[in-house]
Amino acid sequence: MKPPLPPSSSSYVLRKARLSPYFYTLLTFIIFVVILYSEDFLRIFGQDKLVPTQTISETEKKREMTPTVVLPFAKGKLTEEGCDIFRGRWVRDELNRPLYEESECPYIQPQLTCQEHGRPDKEYQKWRWQPHGCDLPRFNATLMLESLRGKRMMFVGDSLNRGQYVSMVCLLHRILPGNAKSLETSIDQSLTVFKAKDYNATIEFNWAPFLLESNSDNAIVHRVPDRMVKKGSINKHGKNWKGVDILVFNTYLWWMTGQKMKFLKGSFDDEKKDIEELTTEEAYRVAMKSMLKWVRKNMDRNKTRVFFTSMSPLHIKSIEWGGEPGGNCYNETTLIEDPNHWGSESKSIMQVIGEEFSKSKYPITFLNITQLSSYRKDAHTSIYKKQWSPLTPEQLANPVSYADCVHWCLPGLQDTWNELLFTKLFYP
Repeated sequence: MKPPLPPSSSSYVLRKARLSPYFYTLLTFIIFVVILYSEDFLRIFGQDKLVPTQTISETEKKREMTPTVVLPFAKGKLTEEGCDIFRGRWVRDELNRPLYEESECPYIQPQLTCQEHGRPDKEYQKWRWQPHGCDLPRFNATLMLESLRGKRMMFVGDSLNRGQYVSMVCLLHRILPGNAKSLETSIDQSLTVFKAKDYNATIEFNWAPFLLESNSDNAIVHRVPDRMVKKGSINKHGKNWKGVDILVFNTYLWWMTGQKMKFLKGSFDDEKKDIEELTTEEAYRVAMKSMLKWVRKNMDRNKTRVFFTSMSPLHIKSIEWGGEPGGNCYNETTLIEDPNHWGSESKSIMQVIGEEFSKSKYPITFLNITQLSSYRKDAHTSIYKKQWSPLTPEQLANPVSYADCVHWCLPGLQDTWNELLFTKLFYP
């Protein structure tokens, strides 16, 4: 029997290699490199379309690692994240309300000084807004003024926005010495400027009830029967807004004529006017588009903030809250308790605001004060204000006929609007 042949040198080497741990280490390394650089190899060998190798979870991790954009003036977040500060209830707070006394603030117009004009109760001053699930931070005048150091804040709109402006001035002026503040108004009263001199800060109001140029732009004589707005005229008032760091817009009441809105294509001086009529919603949308376009072109999202205050509710029909027919806010001293109450305010206008703001490339902070204010039929100036003209004997005999159920007493509801603005400015 022949002895077995000795293994060839080549087969011997292979068998030794298979047994060597270095071979497996080398093989593992090669596989790892191929997987790691697979996309590069595909590019090298001319592949045009690559299969994504990143998983959804990895994409989400990268998104989470992307730094959140911090809005100008922001100091942090509310402790309870996700809390809607515009949903809640009114609670009585005799300890912390009002935030100031009517007699302490010399800047309140006589159309809003209800105590001075004979309102017998102060109950309307003693309510605090309590959101569901969180608390509003206390209004801090020092923080507000420090943040406005060397800056401008401006309220733009109608008399309701002027009321909010005056409320803000009253909230801030208390901590300023008498010689460190001033308030000046232009001759036509279209521009009012409060100066905090030590802070080199201004809080301003610009009368622009439609935001666009209109035949109601005279802040003194603006009660015209046939309201008309000029198309493409945002710069008429916009020139006053340039350089402002915090803008607070409102516009609503002046659009609600019950008729189609007239838009002027030419000049108010033209003898024969070219007029286009639009529905209220169409006209309002034009104004919103114009405002948002102006903001995008003129405001720096890294340095400035823009707010828009929603419609202020009216209480001109008591049947809306279960009252007697023919009544209004006159003699009302209690709140509406129905949490779902919604008066005559236009939901279609709210829809227009939502649609246009959702398209905005500049972040607009929406102050949704409508629902929470709708509960406050008690807070209007009613008959306790300076009247524009002497009252007739017939009016005096029927106070409901001349009660102002549009504007609000100060101090009062509009201080809450500014607490909400304060919260959204510093804790967005």
